[in-house]
Amino acid sequence: MRHYPGSVRILHVSDCYLPRLGGIEVQVADLVRMQREAGHDVEVATATPGEPLPGVHRIVAKLPFDLPVHPSGTGHLLRLMAARRPDVVHVHTGAVSPFAWMGVRAAARARLPMVVTVHSMWDPVTRALYRGLRLLFEWHRWGLVGTAVSEAAARPIRAVAGRGVPVHVVSNGLDVSGWRPRGLPEPQGSQGSQEEVRLAPSSGTAGAVQAAVHVVAVGRLAPRKQPVRLLRLLKEARARVPSDVPLRATIVGDGPARAQMERYLRANGMTGWVSLPGRYSREQIRALLASADVFVAPAPRESFGLAALEARSAGVPVVARAQSGVADFVHQGKEGLLGRSFDDLVASVARLARDRDLRESIAAHNRATEPVASSWPAVLEGFDRCYEQARARRER
Repeated sequence: MRHYPGSVRILHVSDCYLPRLGGIEVQVADLVRMQREAGHDVEVATATPGEPLPGVHRIVAKLPFDLPVHPSGTGHLLRLMAARRPDVVHVHTGAVSPFAWMGVRAAARARLPMVVTVHSMWDPVTRALYRGLRLLFEWHRWGLVGTAVSEAAARPIRAVAGRGVPVHVVSNGLDVSGWRPRGLPEPQGSQGSQEEVRLAPSSGTAGAVQAAVHVVAVGRLAPRKQPVRLLRLLKEARARVPSDVPLRATIVGDGPARAQMERYLRANGMTGWVSLPGRYSREQIRALLASADVFVAPAPRESFGLAALEARSAGVPVVARAQSGVADFVHQGKEGLLGRSFDDLVASVARLARDRDLRESIAAHNRATEPVASSWPAVLEGFDRCYEQARARRER
């Protein structure tokens, strides 16, 4: 792993941070921890209120619902940067992140090297917004280095930023070894479910016991994630699987769409085989994946898919959209099955439910290989290169 000589002073700027829990918050907190372990001097500036944490500067305004924004955030960040003089400012943004972009403006005015990581997928509306901001503020001239969490997320950013702004792909980080099923040998570098059902004699072995095929999904139950569409996917997949193949599904997470999902399950008679247990801890998710046969990540605009990466690292075959960020670490027929349409996903889940040999061959491949690009050594090295490039661009 390459690092700068000595300790580097890094200031991360993010609208959202702990104690809030979400994809960006958890990923930035893990990155901070790993960079500190690598010997860097790392601090965080955030607009998220909360208890004091070492090296975390909370620039908070009293706003309704504890919104993570600050009307005069640029000035506060400028003063913080002048006092701390970081070697590089690393800004983390979603689709729209006002405080984070104040951090970009502050770093440009302070003439500090900066790296901007976009954690979301830019849709047409977002692309139009940033094209307008590019014309208004000429942010493409600020010497920033961009990163995205996947190739799918990088493509629209490159189209807006133009050739003058380098946009690299640096994966989200994961302790991939920590998600491996316990008791397995170490993988090369690059189970059945607990529920049992007695089969009818026509299945070939009278009185045989077969484990139900366990389909798992993990994510926030928010309308933009289309969780009700996931339930329809499961319903249609169940219709394509022979009745003598038992099937069950667990959808982990919580959010505003939960009540609508519960109504859908009741209306379609699915409560007996689809469960919504709510939010799980990492340890609970790890235990759940040990019983999973298929993991489904159906969102078409998924910029990365950390839950899918966790499943793939745990050895579970993954079904996902070919146009999402999941395609960076899931390839057709190797780590799972990819589809470009809703019907493709239905067919993929049904195929894996019917074909035990395919499930087992994909699971064996996933257990035997690690997604090296998402390991923390690779992620830290990727950001080291971006920091070096940002410093070189600023010196020029």
